[in-house]
Amino acid sequence: MTEAQEVKKELNHYIIRNIMANVGLSAYVLVDTLFIAIAAGSLGLTVLNLALPIFNLFNATGLLLGVGGATYFSLNKVRHPERVKSTYSQLIIFAFLLGVAEIILMRVFLDPFLHLLGANAQTMDLGRTYVGFIAFSAPLYMCNYITINFVRNDGNPSLTMIATLTETACVILIDWLLIFKLGLHMEGAAMAVFFSPLCSLLVLSFHIRFKKRQLEWHWAWPKLTTLKTAARLGIAPFMNEMSSGVSIYLFNWTLLKLAGNYAVAAYGVVANIGIMTLAAANGVALGVQPIASREFGKHARQKVIIAYRYGLMVTAGLALALTAILIVFKRPIIDLFNTEHQAALLSYALSGLPIYFTSAVFTAVNILTIIFLTAINRGGTSFKLSLLRGYLILLPMIVLLAFIGGVHGVFAAMPVSELIVSLICFAIMRGVLHQLSE
Repeated sequence: MTEAQEVKKELNHYIIRNIMANVGLSAYVLVDTLFIAIAAGSLGLTVLNLALPIFNLFNATGLLLGVGGATYFSLNKVRHPERVKSTYSQLIIFAFLLGVAEIILMRVFLDPFLHLLGANAQTMDLGRTYVGFIAFSAPLYMCNYITINFVRNDGNPSLTMIATLTETACVILIDWLLIFKLGLHMEGAAMAVFFSPLCSLLVLSFHIRFKKRQLEWHWAWPKLTTLKTAARLGIAPFMNEMSSGVSIYLFNWTLLKLAGNYAVAAYGVVANIGIMTLAAANGVALGVQPIASREFGKHARQKVIIAYRYGLMVTAGLALALTAILIVFKRPIIDLFNTEHQAALLSYALSGLPIYFTSAVFTAVNILTIIFLTAINRGGTSFKLSLLRGYLILLPMIVLLAFIGGVHGVFAAMPVSELIVSLICFAIMRGVLHQLSE
């Protein structure tokens, strides 16, 4: 077996498991969206979409500490294991304390927070119910993301896949039980959110039996140097995730001004379906990341190049296939979520979905490139790309295209922005790959 074949075989091992894990989690999001549509109708979908930036905040913090800390762990666990002995423990303790602080703030300032998210007279009561409950999941979400990344980078991607698939199956069952069998509706959907990271963490605890395990628990108060190191390496995925939250927030406010709650509900359907394509792209990128980090740490630069190019081919192919499926079957997919048969929601979603999903290939390429650059210790470059992708290009584009094209312009903001960033990524990667090949 050639060197390239060995690398690709190992990449497939990581990529397949990460795709299954990420798509499994996104399946829960889709099912939860469907359950809310059935239980609370279009306004329930609107509230769910208004609350999405909260999940982005939880996830982004977990990625900041998890991807950054796990990357530092991978770079040092072979040659300098003493440097990373308590890194995981410090990050978990810090994330838990931060999550408790977020619970207190969100509960005390719930109404102002909901107004900030865009809730109005029609959606405020549902918002209080939903957001008031999901606040309690903050520490668990962050600790789960940190643990998933460390377990994966400790050579056990199979367990992370099992954890996510188990989480999905259990939470869908809990969701159904609380919403329909116990008749709790939006309260049930919110309560189920709490069980999502908890189920995953319980499965991940079995990593302690992994024979090749280097990850250990040490009671250690979080040190500023550890937090800074993790943040420096994890800032790009943090910015990526937060960009989703910030863009959803601006999308919501823009659509509320242009067309009201049903346009937001339609965008919510499209964006939640889009989580499937994002999950696949993240799965490929997070599968490439530990291999690229390890080989870069060993100075095996040709293998680093193989990892990126193979990941690029896989992620682009998956994105194209998923986009084709979603566009061909858009009507039955949208009808599934439009339980009240709202004509306005259907109209906005049918026209917006094909526009929005022309971004899928560009998004996949951008996510892979940004996480790859983090993996090879180029956090500064990946941070700049994340800043361009999620903020400096996308946010002005939403406002500009909304002014030019109304609701259709808002949906077009994503593909236009991702295309521009992809062109920048290709220009940067030409130089990076040339340097690695020298």
